[in-house]
Amino acid sequence: MAGATLALALKSGGIEPLLIDPMPFDTQLEPTFDGRSSAIAFSCFRQWRTLGLAPLLEPYAERMNEILVTDGRSPGAASPAQTPFFLHFDAGEIADRVEGEPLGYMLENRRTRAALAEGLTAAGIPVLAPERVASVSVKPAYAEVTLASGRVLTAPLVVGAEGRGSTVRKAAGIDVTGWDYPQTGVVCTVKLQHGHGGVAHEYFLPGGPFAILPLTEDRASLVWTEKRSRADALKAASPEAFNAHLVRRFGDFLGDIEVMGPVFTYPLSIAIAEKLCAPRIALLGDAAHGVHPIAGQGLNLGLKGAAALAQVIVEASRLGEDIGAEAVLERYAAWRRFDTNTLAAGMDAFVWLFSNDNPLIRLARGIGMTAVNTIGPARRFFMHEAGGAVGDLPRLLRGQAL
Repeated sequence: MAGATLALALKSGGIEPLLIDPMPFDTQLEPTFDGRSSAIAFSCFRQWRTLGLAPLLEPYAERMNEILVTDGRSPGAASPAQTPFFLHFDAGEIADRVEGEPLGYMLENRRTRAALAEGLTAAGIPVLAPERVASVSVKPAYAEVTLASGRVLTAPLVVGAEGRGSTVRKAAGIDVTGWDYPQTGVVCTVKLQHGHGGVAHEYFLPGGPFAILPLTEDRASLVWTEKRSRADALKAASPEAFNAHLVRRFGDFLGDIEVMGPVFTYPLSIAIAEKLCAPRIALLGDAAHGVHPIAGQGLNLGLKGAAALAQVIVEASRLGEDIGAEAVLERYAAWRRFDTNTLAAGMDAFVWLFSNDNPLIRLARGIGMTAVNTIGPARRFFMHEAGGAVGDLPRLLRGQAL
């Protein structure tokens, strides 16, 4: 999704991209392909709006007007055993500064992919799919890409946006720093008896966070983090047994819930590329940084990177520079390095801090949550940060065309 966004952004700035995808879009749009939904920061949604995707996305985008973060130690979102520590973010507090934007939008990944596919077709961007990059060879004046089919392509720049196992990254000789978490994300979509009101809930429990994220049509995406052995058991459980466990964890504050579609499990890990670029190669999305979904920032990191890389490339092209030159690509790396590393480190710290039942750590994090919730400027800063509106923003994230 980050790579397709980059292709649209480059095209809007007069660059002619070619997209290579290992999976046909028709396959990626199947409900059984990927059950995940993504929280989209309002600045990243501005980018899609600027690229003309809003009419295709808005019917499926649910506004997150509030986020309620609660610390607890027992199942049941409305359990009386929850601790008194919580955080409450309300978009109304910053509405005057962000032109009425919500804290973010929830979108099913298949809906996003469908909109991007339609946008790519409308823009006339060629897509080779199903096709894979077999190897990349860098020459002084261009990069040579050999595809699995045997076809050879040349271009001044190759962008690896093909996920954590990126062939392009390996060809560039860029190492990855990371580790596995002893957790698995259990993901499913549920139908709610009562409306969610545009409120996202995240409950921090000893096994990991449990998120209830609002979708359109009174549905919610559940991201249920558990220890791996328990997640494997949940995945293998009968629908009746899974539902019984889910009801205990969810509680009854939104009425009866009904699981819609399959249950997906995703092992969780962190993987950060040691560099974002090499001669004639740039990395984007999970090829550059795969993080824990604890704060829903993984895709947003990729979309922010797409906006920055597109702006760097377009500006370099207009100045007559070689868009694959190291000096040009280092501008992109320098722009994104601090935000990427800071957010990745923060997510890793959150995993350790909030997937922990140590009484002293629970007390410390509770005091911290209360402090943020009480101090207005701190609370508003975190809302701006979640919306991707902090720092030196690329033009597309400000809603401005390249």
